[in-house]
Amino acid sequence: MYTAIGYAAQSATTPLAPMSFERRSPRVDDVAIEILYCGVCHSDIHQARNEWGIAVYPLMPGHEIVGKVTAVGANVTAHKVGDLVGVGCMVDSCRHCEACQSDLEQYCLEGPTMTYATPDRVDGSNTMGGYSDSIVVSEHFVVKIPAKLDLASAAPILCAGITTYSPLKHYGVKAGDKVGILGMGGLGHMGIKFAKAMGAEVTLFTRSASKAEEGRRQGADHVIVSTDAEQMKAAAGHFDFLLDTIPVQHDLNPYLDVLRFDGGHI
Repeated sequence: MYTAIGYAAQSATTPLAPMSFERRSPRVDDVAIEILYCGVCHSDIHQARNEWGIAVYPLMPGHEIVGKVTAVGANVTAHKVGDLVGVGCMVDSCRHCEACQSDLEQYCLEGPTMTYATPDRVDGSNTMGGYSDSIVVSEHFVVKIPAKLDLASAAPILCAGITTYSPLKHYGVKAGDKVGILGMGGLGHMGIKFAKAMGAEVTLFTRSASKAEEGRRQGADHVIVSTDAEQMKAAAGHFDFLLDTIPVQHDLNPYLDVLRFDGGHI
């Protein structure tokens, strides 16, 4: 065990504040990481305020973690001291169910261990996230970060990035496909970038005409203001895929109309 420091909420109504706490020493399959950057995801705010009703306090958020390896357990082979690495929203799973064996640990049939506010599967302690100076994680849930990436910019890839990349990859978006990105928040930015990098023709759908310039700056080929009935009508049957990043409940029907026959809403 060693003493770490970070920022944690002590209740749903208190602000994040400095806190010292105990991190475990690396187990045989663990990687110890000095945290250099951690993104701020809106999920962190939901959890800190217990808006989902599952918070455990003290709660130390942070699941877009980039850092440098400072120590490794005896059985670690994938990482070494000095490596640049990242940690996302999970730090463990059962490892043996059908989902885990398929490298889909997020669907672990026993439930994954999240990076914070979840009981550790070995000692039962409350996991603490990346709003801290260090973290210890099983090597299976640690990924390499290419040295050529800007580390601060790379941190959001661990959550917002994979959230948008995964469905685009899973449904086989390829060069020439016509992809619509619904919404221009944090996820929408990432969706535009990934779809464009995959060679797709990318259109941003937004309720705010003021976001058109930003959408094009991020790589969108076209922008449709979704509250404009004429623009939506002109887009009918045009798209192969829609990636929906709108974070509030909304009517899907106007968007489904712009999909071509057998297109995908993802």
